[in-house]
Amino acid sequence: MSVNKVILVGRLGVDPESRAFPTGGSICNLRIATSESWRDKQTGERQERTEWHRVILRNKLGEIAQQYLKKGAQVYIEGRIQTRKWQDKGGNDMYTTEIVGSEMTMLDSKSNAGSSAGDPQPPAGGYNDMDYNPGDYDNGDGYYGG
Repeated sequence: MSVNKVILVGRLGVDPESRAFPTGGSICNLRIATSESWRDKQTGERQERTEWHRVILRNKLGEIAQQYLKKGAQVYIEGRIQTRKWQDKGGNDMYTTEIVGSEMTMLDSKSNAGSSAGDPQPPAGGYNDMDYNPGDYDNGDGYYGG
């Protein structure tokens, strides 16, 4: 038995970046920060470490993220870790590790997520992406977006 499951609760470091593919489908890239804090045992000072995560969302799930999430928004993501091998322009093998999101819940209220008063409200609850085919979106540059 093996398990590949990731759960993140964090904040977007930048606005989502989306890309549509000529063959159909789309990808949305998120950069999510998670932080942990602790007290240094010797000095008693508060310490903090931030970890940045690359998250990709496909199709409808990505479209929802693009429409409603903004930099600073807090989001819950479930997914799995994926490492892809690709070649750069010089022909060198490169590796990218990312989280392929399968579920997303927006945790901020509308006013905290950076939306203006005229924007439509998102439907309540979480979202999932069940239309996953791992080879559909690899464009060969190591990234799923711009």
